[in-house]
Amino acid sequence: VRAVVGLQSRAAPAILHMKELVEEGYVGEIISCSMRLIRGGVLERPSGRTWQRDDELGATTLTIAAGHSIDALRFVAGEFSEVSSIVSTQVPQWLETDTQQMLDVTAPDNIIVSGRLANGAVVSAHVASNPWAGSGYRMEIYGRKGTLVATSEDSPQLGEVYLQGAQGSDKLEDIKVPDKHTNVLEGMPKGPPKNVGQLYYQFGAAIRGQEASYPDFDTAVELHRLIDSIRLASNEGRAVATAS
Repeated sequence: VRAVVGLQSRAAPAILHMKELVEEGYVGEIISCSMRLIRGGVLERPSGRTWQRDDELGATTLTIAAGHSIDALRFVAGEFSEVSSIVSTQVPQWLETDTQQMLDVTAPDNIIVSGRLANGAVVSAHVASNPWAGSGYRMEIYGRKGTLVATSEDSPQLGEVYLQGAQGSDKLEDIKVPDKHTNVLEGMPKGPPKNVGQLYYQFGAAIRGQEASYPDFDTAVELHRLIDSIRLASNEGRAVATAS
């Protein structure tokens, strides 16, 4: 039985090409990598979305925004071997805009992770939902031979991702993503629909017996184990070896 899971940042053309370049040796041995995703709008929500304030219900900045963006990092740079973290609720109340009620919040809105990848590289990540003017997404891979940087105005699974790089130079240059990494039909809207379409194309290709890579149930389990390790590291204030 085949199954595909919604980790569609892995299907974003720029993320696919970034992974390809890393595997081809563009940056050489990875020394360090960092990722930042800062979104705005944490102070208020309409009543249809305030259920997400409850950490126990599982739809939080840790599980969604951090989950997707950290998954893109491990897809490109490699699996984590150890994490330390701070998982924090910096805004303990939300305004429910249609009722004008203030509601208590237990869901985390700021996640800071530091650690090491299995390949020896050190890594840092900050994912946050802050009040105003979120700066968007940026993932940086630094190696002995070069640097790769992916950026977007929003989460990598939602927004259009752009790629830059440098080899033996301190000046980043735009990198064109080859057409082979775009599989959706012409006219597919940019933004959230595009990467979902890309993901379904990969899944369909695999069903037809073609060579294709897509995130499956095991991929999702590995990610949730990593998220659990991040939460445990924060709760216990110590470094945690990851299950993946």
